Amino acid sequence: MIVSDSTLLIALSRINRLDLLKEYFTEIYIPEEVYREVVEYGGDLFGAKEVKGAAWIKTGKVKDKLGVEILMRNLDRGEAEAIVLAKETNAEVLLIDDKEGREIAEGLGIKISGTIGVLLLAAEDDKLNLKDSLDDLVASGFRLGKEEYNKLIKK
Repeated sequence: MIVSDSTLLIALSRINRLDLLKEYFTEIYIPEEVYREVVEYGGDLFGAKEVKGAAWIKTGKVKDKLGVEILMRNLDRGEAEAIVLAKETNAEVLLIDDKEGREIAEGLGIKISGTIGVLLLAAEDDKLNLKDSLDDLVASGFRLGKEEYNKLIKK
């Protein structure tokens, strides 16, 4: 089982590569709050139409409401629910980009990946040009430091 936060869904939608998630993971589970963030609150923004229309993206219900509330001291509700859902379902991977969320998830023993990880995987399989995809991602507003960018494209 793979669980995702909203940032990754939006970022990949912005560069028209949400398809990579289906290709690599077949099914993705998102908590109810992530669905609300992307589809309901997103309106006409990137990811809303793509996520709503993707039968391979399933919505999961979080049981541990207290765990979500505790995590919300440091994270937004979507990230908190994604971490709790990943823990409750013993997810194989949690797809999350937020640094603090990643640290918390790793501290709970959850394996993580993110937008860059998915792009690296696709680049290794020659499904995309990494530099072009990173350029598109940055142009769409994704925050990626110059040093990390250069390291990724091995300049």
